[in-house]
Amino acid sequence: MSMDALPPRLQSREMDRILGTLSDSHRRILLLLLKRGGVLTESDVMVRGSRDKETVKHELIHTHLPMLEEAGYIEWDPETGTISEGPRFDEIAPLLELMENHSDELPADWP
Repeated sequence: MSMDALPPRLQSREMDRILGTLSDSHRRILLLLLKRGGVLTESDVMVRGSRDKETVKHELIHTHLPMLEEAGYIEWDPETGTISEGPRFDEIAPLLELMENHSDELPADWP
């Protein structure tokens, strides 16, 4: 099969950007929670892990939330800590739904 047989959208830089955004588990979880429930707060998305909470909070506030907001997937108010769907959330929602609906078919070590 040649590259020409693949849909152009799958070969686009936009798809690279979307998949790059979803490459981190904190961002995926945040977006999936948002998809399920509407408005969140920063404390709703504090992901438990092996790292300390302060490190996770720092990464959330200084990396993940700004990245998602810049992409237009979320709207985030740093003063109140509220997070809601951004103007481009609908662009990523089908991929989130696909991942969620088929998570049992993905390899155990899949990002």
